[in-house]
Amino acid sequence: MTQVHITETVLRDGHQSLIATRMRTQDMLPACERLDKAGFWSLEVWGGATFDACLRYLKEDPWERLRLLRDALPNTRLQMLLRGQNLLGYRHYSDDVVRAFVASAAGNGIDVFRVFDALNDLRNLQISIEAVKHAGKHAQGTISYTRSPVHTVDQFVRQAKQLQAMGCDSIAVKDMAGLLTPFRTAELFAALTAAVSVPVHLHTHATSGQAEMCHLKAIENGCRHIDTAISAFAGGTSHAPTEAMVAALAGTPFDTGLDLALLQDIGLYFHEIRKKYHQFESEYTGVDTRVLTSQLPGGMISNLVNQLREQGAIDRFAEVLAEIPRVREDLGYPPLVTPSSQIVGTQAVLNVLTGKRYKTITNEVKMYFQGRYGRAPGRVNPVVRRQAIGNQETITQRPADLLPVEMDRLRQEAGEFASSEEDVLTVAMFPEIGAEFLRQRAENALQPEPLLPIAKSVGEASAQTAPLEFNATLHGETYHIKVTGSGHRRDAIRPFYVTVDGIPEEIMLEVLDEIVLDSDTAGAAPKPRTGGSRRPRATRPGQVSTTMPGTVIDVLVTQGQTVKAGDPVLVIEAMKMETEIQAAVGGTVSAIHVAKGDSVNPDETLIEISA
Repeated sequence: MTQVHITETVLRDGHQSLIATRMRTQDMLPACERLDKAGFWSLEVWGGATFDACLRYLKEDPWERLRLLRDALPNTRLQMLLRGQNLLGYRHYSDDVVRAFVASAAGNGIDVFRVFDALNDLRNLQISIEAVKHAGKHAQGTISYTRSPVHTVDQFVRQAKQLQAMGCDSIAVKDMAGLLTPFRTAELFAALTAAVSVPVHLHTHATSGQAEMCHLKAIENGCRHIDTAISAFAGGTSHAPTEAMVAALAGTPFDTGLDLALLQDIGLYFHEIRKKYHQFESEYTGVDTRVLTSQLPGGMISNLVNQLREQGAIDRFAEVLAEIPRVREDLGYPPLVTPSSQIVGTQAVLNVLTGKRYKTITNEVKMYFQGRYGRAPGRVNPVVRRQAIGNQETITQRPADLLPVEMDRLRQEAGEFASSEEDVLTVAMFPEIGAEFLRQRAENALQPEPLLPIAKSVGEASAQTAPLEFNATLHGETYHIKVTGSGHRRDAIRPFYVTVDGIPEEIMLEVLDEIVLDSDTAGAAPKPRTGGSRRPRATRPGQVSTTMPGTVIDVLVTQGQTVKAGDPVLVIEAMKMETEIQAAVGGTVSAIHVAKGDSVNPDETLIEISA
C-alpha cells in the first residue's frame, strides 16, 4: 500500500504551537462537520497542554470538550498525546492512576493514544500501553526524536523494536522541535520501516523550515502516515500545511485521496478564527533556525514567550535560548518535550533572570537528578547534580515502582466539588488549579481570560484599549515607550515592564480604577475594579522574596519557627514548575505576608526572618 494518510493537528498541536493553546471549544465545533467529512486518518484533539490550558486559562472542563468533540466527529478517529507515566501532569503517577486515566479517556472518546516518554525510557510507557490495549484502543508507541552525542539511528531502531514487542499498533517519530533534516529523515525511516512491521508515523514541526522536505523523504522511505496542520495554523513552530502536502502528493502513488477544496474551506474558517486570538500571537513563531541549537519544541516556544513577557523579560529571550542547550547538557541530553522541555526551559530562565547559574533550582530538576523521571539518556554534570541533591543516590528501578496506589486517596482528597471519576482525575493532574476550577464551576463563577478586541479598520468605531507602543512628551522631551508586559497583580499593585528609548524599565502602578473587558466581546460594558494593600519591598537578607512572578503552592514555616540559612520556607509555582524558596539567613520567622494560593511578584517581602 502506498497511499499516505494524514493526522490533522489543528485542534491540538496547531494552536498549541502558535497561540499558546488558547483556542476555545466554541470555536472548534463549527468546523467539526467539515473536518469529519475530510477523511483524515485521525484528528488530534486532546492531550499535550490542552488539559492544562482548559483549566488554567479557558475555564473549560477538558473532559466536556472531549465529549463534545466526540459527538461532533462521529466518523473520525480522535487522537490524544499521553506522556506515559506522567499522563498529562508534571510528575509520575502510580500505575492505578494511569489505568484509570486511560480508561476514562477511552470511555469519553479517544481512539488513538500516542504514548511517549520525555527521556525515551520505555519502562515509563509499559503500563499506559497495557491500559490502552485493555481498553481496545490503538496504542501508538512514540520515540522522542532529538540530536545529541548519545542519540543514534541504531538506538532509535532498538527502541522501535521494543515498542512493537510491547504490543504497539503503530510507532511514531515525534520530532517536537523540528530537528530532522531531509537526509537524516531518509536514513531514519529507511532503517525503521525495515526493522518493524507496524506502520511508522512522522510528527515533525516546521520551525527550522524543513518539514515538507522531511515528510517527502520519509514517504519515499516507507512512511505512510504524516502529521500536518490546516494552513491557517501551519508553518513556523507548528506543522507543514495540510493543503500543501495533499496537493504535493496528488496524482502520485502516494495520493492522500483528500478533497483539496474542502480542506481549503476549512482553512478559511480557521483563518478568521485565529484573528480572535491575536493577543497570543508571538513574533517567535515563524521560521527560526536557532531551534537547531536550542532544540526547544514549538509549543514550548510560544508558551515561553508569553511567560517571559509576563515577567517583563522578553528582551532576554535570546539569552534563554543560549542557556537551554547548556542546561540540557548538564542534565545528560534529555529530549526536549513535555515535561523535560519545561524542566530544562524553566531552569534556563531562572539561570538567566537570577544572574547566576543554578542559584535557584526547581524541585523538578532535583527530582530529575534523583532519577524520579527515569534514566537520563547520557551522563549528567556531577557538580550540578551535587548542587541540586547533595549526595543522594539516584534510583535505578522504574520510578513508578516506588509509588503506592493512589486512586482511593485521590478520590478522598478531590474535595466536595468532585462529582465524577473525571473530576477526581482532573484534580490529580493539577491539584491547585483543578480544585479551584471545580469550586468555580460549582459556584457558577467560571470566567475565562479576556480576549482583547480585534483592531478596527480606519473609520470604524474602536473598543477601549490601551496602546502598547507610543511616544510620550513630558516637559518638552519626547520618549519612545513600548510596553513589553505586566506582572501578576497583587491587590492594587501591578508591575508593568516597558522600554523607554530602548532601555528596559519596571513601573509599579497602584491601580485605582481599571477597565476589565468582557471575555468574549469588545462591546461589553466595562467593569471598574479598585483595591487595596501592598507587601513591603524586600531590602535585606531576612526579607524572603522570589526572583520571578508566581503562585504560592505551600508555606512551609509558621510564625515563631526557628529556621537555618538554606531551609526551604515557601514553594512557588512559576512557569508550571515548582521552586522552593529558601531562607537566606538563619533566625526566627517574625512575619508571614502570604498564604497558599497568593500571587507574588519579585522583590516583595513574602516572609520576614529576624536574627
